[in-house]
Amino acid sequence: MKIHKVRVFASKDKLSKKNQLAWKIAEIASDNAKLNKDSVDMVINRIIDNASVAIASLNRKAVVTSREMAMKHSRSNGATLFGINSKKKFDCEWAAWSNGTAVRELDFHDTFLAADYSHPGDNIPALMAVAQQKKVSGLNLIKGIITAYEVQVNLVKGICLHKHKVDHIAHLGPSVAAGIGTMLNLKTETIYQAVQQALHVTVSTRQSRKGEISSWKAFAPAHAGKLGIEAVDRAMRGEGAPSPIYEGEDSVIARILDGKKALYKVPLPKKNQEKKAILETYTKEYSAEYQAQALIDLAKKLNKKIDNLNEIKNIDIYTSHHTHYVIGTGANDPQKMDPNASRETLDHSIMYIFAVALEDADWHHVKSYSKSRARKKSTIKIWRSIKTHEDKKWTKRYHDPNPKNKAFGAKVVVTLKNNKKIIEEQGVADAHPYGLRPFKRANYIKKFLTLTKDIIPKTESDRFLRDIQNLRKLKSNQLHKLNIEINSRNIKKNKKIGIF
Repeated sequence: MKIHKVRVFASKDKLSKKNQLAWKIAEIASDNAKLNKDSVDMVINRIIDNASVAIASLNRKAVVTSREMAMKHSRSNGATLFGINSKKKFDCEWAAWSNGTAVRELDFHDTFLAADYSHPGDNIPALMAVAQQKKVSGLNLIKGIITAYEVQVNLVKGICLHKHKVDHIAHLGPSVAAGIGTMLNLKTETIYQAVQQALHVTVSTRQSRKGEISSWKAFAPAHAGKLGIEAVDRAMRGEGAPSPIYEGEDSVIARILDGKKALYKVPLPKKNQEKKAILETYTKEYSAEYQAQALIDLAKKLNKKIDNLNEIKNIDIYTSHHTHYVIGTGANDPQKMDPNASRETLDHSIMYIFAVALEDADWHHVKSYSKSRARKKSTIKIWRSIKTHEDKKWTKRYHDPNPKNKAFGAKVVVTLKNNKKIIEEQGVADAHPYGLRPFKRANYIKKFLTLTKDIIPKTESDRFLRDIQNLRKLKSNQLHKLNIEINSRNIKKNKKIGIF
């Protein structure tokens, strides 16, 4: 890997194009690096993972809305929509919009955490839609996804957005553009312009993840993917973009992030070096914010150690800065303690999640968020006894550059009414690559079968799993096989009329 130092330059300094971060990204996106076998296998795992959560969310309100919007943009040689007959095609940008929302809705796919946050699987719907419309081979789709992961993961390692309350999709736009560039074998110059344009239009605030969290949390990555596609289209037609988008004196860094004295260090592979960043990412066993994964495992274990949950006096969770200030009591969001809060808010409340997992010794992507579950008196009692605290030790482990040392867990101190304390801690989720039982292909398939049971017939399930595991050999006219169809009678519709 090579570390690129990124700082702001005055316009009069005329920073060379080849010294700009966007160009460095474009260079690795346009190289012809050898594919890493483990990276290829992980791409297949993540497409299975995305399909699992997308199908499970098909009739949720945000997904219904996004699908209805997309279906107003039919195109004979376009892309498919999850759940819809594969013979029906739609503009790829709208397919990316709908499928991206379906993937993100349950907050149940992969994650990568470092200086910032990300869900790199958000790249896949946009790339897949373009691949279908442009008749790309399965192998080239794999190459594009590997590049997209490489770019997003390394931007997340080097540039913190949340410090300035900028949403993490600002790293997603450039990664989508770079991945599409690889997939379509575009020239470095074209990818360079597309990356800049994609960043320019995908900067938004983190209010989408604050307070009473709305359905926009699901739409936001899909919107970034859609804008990334448009950015590539413009660049392919010879158009330029605001430049230099990272280093300019009125750029994103200068005016929105750390400012004119900023210095960021962004790692990227050398040209023609194997891209393996996807192997550093991890999926979710539970449908909740990633920092909750280890704590759900921990709560399930504590359930067996506490004889009577009614004897709990209070629970203190000592954890990282992010967990405390984003999904903990440090966020100072009263909504995180409200039994009437939205699902989107509850899955960003570690207090709620820990209380339910402790009581149930289980977690379910639907049942654990139901209104009746959130309003259960015994749950509310435990929920409101929980307080989080930042522990510098856990913050340091969260940011450890060594993936084997990085941790997203906590130490939990349960104090009973007799003042007896029960103390447990866990660094990573059991399903994490360095956890007790890391996810393998069989786990991804099990997750798919569990989430799609009673939604798709066994014949369609078997067919999809067979085709996706043969992705590398799929030809340019066969990527519609990555879609999953369900009976049209089981597809919900939104009766409200929009513009389209």
